[in-house]
Amino acid sequence: MIFWRALRRVGVAFVLLLAIAGALGAIYFDHLFPFDLAREPGFTTKFHLSRLKDDPARCMAALDRADVNYVRVPPLEREEGCGYADAVRLQNSSVNYGGGVSLRCPAMLALLLWERHVLLPAAQRHFDQKPASIHHLGTYACRPIAGRSGRRLSQHAFANAIDIASVTLGGETVSVLHDWDDAGVKGQFLRELRAGACGIFSAVLSPDYNAAHANHFHFDLGRWSVCR
Repeated sequence: MIFWRALRRVGVAFVLLLAIAGALGAIYFDHLFPFDLAREPGFTTKFHLSRLKDDPARCMAALDRADVNYVRVPPLEREEGCGYADAVRLQNSSVNYGGGVSLRCPAMLALLLWERHVLLPAAQRHFDQKPASIHHLGTYACRPIAGRSGRRLSQHAFANAIDIASVTLGGETVSVLHDWDDAGVKGQFLRELRAGACGIFSAVLSPDYNAAHANHFHFDLGRWSVCR
């Protein structure tokens, strides 16, 4: 009886130690494994990005290590609950976004990860060329989901999302609106872009989700996980 009671106490202590170690590991994950944009997305990518939401300094250090050309954006707070405190503006990249793109730092890391490890390889594989530009529909907008009154705020209200409408390669544009249902290379390319995004972002919405996304992909780093 004494033996089993002692063993039970040891077991409880061991479980507590594991819990503490896990909590500390989550807090200091980026200290142990600094985020690297050159690293292929994997099973820890989403968790890693989630940890950086609470550590803007380490998030921006990851951008610095990758020599990303960016500037910090002044904090914004609005009475409606919209705003951001850790946004950055991408000055330029290997793909032209049509001007500076502003996102919360972790969302910017996610976008660049998608650009480097999903978009560029897919463009090379399907079209044998590098994409010249991306047409997006915006990142920050103080509004509820789908712009409908009474719904919770969209991730766009926190500069935590981007909507991608099309990709231009050379003189040819691949559009979500016009090419999503294409049975050939354009449709395959777009589906590969969505599939790759699902391994990086929390929420990835496409025309398969609803009619409101017929003309774009929605990528965000919110709390809810969905890939459609």
